[in-house]
Amino acid sequence: MTTSTLSSRTEDLRNAFLFTVDALKRRRADLLSEALIADYVALYWLEWNGGSLQLTVTGRNMWQQIRAAKPDAAAALP
Repeated sequence: MTTSTLSSRTEDLRNAFLFTVDALKRRRADLLSEALIADYVALYWLEWNGGSLQLTVTGRNMWQQIRAAKPDAAAALP
């Protein structure tokens, strides 16, 4: 995926990120598409570490920003 295509999808990715983090927290990465994971890795929001996905520092900051903008979102940090 090109950078311009990815940047045009960023809002959609932001909207799905809370669900993504929740799925990872529950160890349900199987609920996420490979394309979605690839986009988050390309944005440096997620990274592969020892065969598992985890939030990067950028991803953790993004998660906190999105969560703060949505008061009904879960408060627990993954």
